[in-house]
Amino acid sequence: MHEFKSRRNYLYCEDIRVLDLAQRFGTPLYIYSYKTLIDHYLKLKAAFKKIRPLICYSVKANSNLAILKALVDKGAGLDIVSGGELFMALKSGCPVNKIVYASVGKTNREIEEAIRRRILFFNVESVAELENINRLSKRLNRVTQAAIRINPDVEPRTHKYITTGKLTNKFGIDFKSAYQILLLRRALTNIKIAGLHIHIGSQITESQPYVAAISKMVDFIERLKKKGIKLEYLNIGGGLGIIYDRETPQTAARFAQRVSPLLKKTGLKIILEPGRFIVGNAGILVARVLYIKSTFKKKFVIVDSGMNDLIRPALYDAYHKILPLRATSHRLQAKEKVDIVGPICESADFFAKNRSLPKLQEGDYIAIMGAGAYGFSMSSNYNSRPRPAEVMVVKDKVFLIRKKENYQDIIRNEIIPSFLLGL
Repeated sequence: MHEFKSRRNYLYCEDIRVLDLAQRFGTPLYIYSYKTLIDHYLKLKAAFKKIRPLICYSVKANSNLAILKALVDKGAGLDIVSGGELFMALKSGCPVNKIVYASVGKTNREIEEAIRRRILFFNVESVAELENINRLSKRLNRVTQAAIRINPDVEPRTHKYITTGKLTNKFGIDFKSAYQILLLRRALTNIKIAGLHIHIGSQITESQPYVAAISKMVDFIERLKKKGIKLEYLNIGGGLGIIYDRETPQTAARFAQRVSPLLKKTGLKIILEPGRFIVGNAGILVARVLYIKSTFKKKFVIVDSGMNDLIRPALYDAYHKILPLRATSHRLQAKEKVDIVGPICESADFFAKNRSLPKLQEGDYIAIMGAGAYGFSMSSNYNSRPRPAEVMVVKDKVFLIRKKENYQDIIRNEIIPSFLLGL
């Protein structure tokens, strides 16, 4: 569900016409609906109200400070994966006891900063990392909380690049190794292993993989209890899928109904790390049609946005619904198959291929739907293109939450050495 809806032949975001925003702020343009963002967070919170989990929004999905602040103000914690995301989390005002820190490659500097800030815990991905956190904690005279990230070897049935719960992936620790770590945990003098963590993948549309993974965790936790190993937290990660096309993902309520009985068995405090589920359908990318190009085999609609703004179609062959901002009955009837492509010098620079769409003309605007997650956060300056502006709509008001970059922004940190300047 989202607040991007057609009224009187125009696409609206909440109570503002999207065309007006495109003409005011220019394109490409990211637009977010505050109501959609908050509604999805609250749906998840309501679905799990009986077990009252800590919901840590996954910052990597969309790290704009306004997005983070909006969710933190509603009680969300944050799931981070880098020192930069820790910086963003703190800037957003997130309480440190609601920050959990994943990533297979945390540097010493990143670890030390998180230890000093006293975050809730690290999700630890390897024995080497665990030993390093213990060493750094000892040096800083701190006892640091950690959760062991388990790789449950479960097939999540999603794109291979966003599968994270198989033993062939780089993430997590197998059950046998985790068991040995927990048996010898007292040797880690400056770490308290407070919980277990799993994250099996992203854009998962059914509950079965979660049930399989959590069931394995329940059995493992029972085994640990028999050895006198007590834990406080179970973090089940995120990865809940959304509708991009014709998917029929589970609702928050259905997901909670399936996994809550298993979670209750553990007797532990539960943490969730949703990202896409909260922000995915809260955002769109708007682009303007520059040219229509016809060849003997194809018709191309060339727009002013490209893979540097939204890389998901190029990277994952991902589907995003595309809608004209203005749709008349004549246009809707005159559909044609086209490729929607951008200006980047790559054949992978496309938003849609062989897509049946209402007939578009030069100067028209389109909305690329479901672009709130892994859109701007994965954008780049490839081809020396400035990144787009971002705006947030709250009912009938709009707020600029990131300025459009200019050319000076692109070269801000570059330095021409003196020998090239003849000095």
